[in-house]
Amino acid sequence: MEQTIPPYWNHIWLLWSAAFLLPWLALFLAFPRHRKVMRQASIFTMPFGLSEPLFVPAYWNPPTLFALAQRTGFDIESLIFSFAIGGVAAVLYNILTASLPVPMPETHHRRHRYHRVALLTPAVSFPVLLFLPWNPIYPAIASMALGALATISCRPDLTKKTFIGSALFAAYYLVFMVGLTLTAPGYIARVWNLGALSGVLIHGIPLEELLFGAAFGAYWSSIYEHLTWRRLN
Repeated sequence: MEQTIPPYWNHIWLLWSAAFLLPWLALFLAFPRHRKVMRQASIFTMPFGLSEPLFVPAYWNPPTLFALAQRTGFDIESLIFSFAIGGVAAVLYNILTASLPVPMPETHHRRHRYHRVALLTPAVSFPVLLFLPWNPIYPAIASMALGALATISCRPDLTKKTFIGSALFAAYYLVFMVGLTLTAPGYIARVWNLGALSGVLIHGIPLEELLFGAAFGAYWSSIYEHLTWRRLN
């Protein structure tokens, strides 16, 4: 007989996604110079939360507000989560290094002709990789990693930010994952589709979540500068 989930688990995904808004708001208030980047990056990232039907229930199946994910595949929590992580990933490196994006000189290197190709790499590679017989989280991770490599190939000046941004966001994301394991023991084992994944758990956290944090940080940390032709001062 299937064990009934604790009632409070119905709100964990909502509370967890909302928790990501707290550091977002703290950074937004504390660093006015980075507000524009945070705001634009978050607005740009938020629609990616609409991709949730690709991952429910193949990757995980969290109880959601109004049971939307179970009924439609979509949920409000994913939009909140995407909004919050996008803005933070875009500015973590800038804040820690006291850097600001400034317009690039008019003269561009010839490799910059691949600007659009590099930007579109994740969008093009993801649907192709999705057809392979593996869990959809892997195409998501791989496409962002490819996007990061395409970024530094087109914009070598963003290499340092790409790699350090990856490490910073991975560490940031790990804090939230550890918080989830401590505040809701058993939640990951019940909600994540671990049987369809690698099975590797690091202190109870699926390896795929850590790879997602690193890949997202690698690509998204430099997305604003790459998209808007900015460099760091």
